[in-house]
Amino acid sequence: MIKYMLGAAAVAALAVLPASAQNVNAQPNYGSITLRTGFTPDPQVVALQSGGEINAEAAVSPDCRGFISNAPDVRLHFTGGSSLPLIISVASRADTTLVVNAPDGRWYCDDDTGVNGLNPMVRFNRPLTGRYEIWVGTYGNASLQPASLHISELYSQ
Repeated sequence: MIKYMLGAAAVAALAVLPASAQNVNAQPNYGSITLRTGFTPDPQVVALQSGGEINAEAAVSPDCRGFISNAPDVRLHFTGGSSLPLIISVASRADTTLVVNAPDGRWYCDDDTGVNGLNPMVRFNRPLTGRYEIWVGTYGNASLQPASLHISELYSQ
């Protein structure tokens, strides 16, 4: 009986852990970009569709919002080296979100910090050199919405 209860407790404990559904090594939906500090043009802009079938709050972190795909939307290879920040933002008429896996393996998420109230922005004041996996989500449902991802050292969208 105790053996059964311990097994049930282990299964219950696993059920509350986030399911790491995001595949940081998957082929990005909209390609890869390689930039080094001082890049031009600034911003770099990628047209894409936000959203996906995966709830970022359940799959990545309770601090994340929106629905995203399994594969990253964009992979950024960035070489830092100056005092400039790295600003990743989204412009869309839809309510979008951002999920970023940084070179240090940490997850950064935003919902409405960008301009126009419904656009997200993640700012790295001291950006690390390395690979950034970027997902653009749609808030509230899994619908795909037109959006543009902006990568800048100077300003956010």
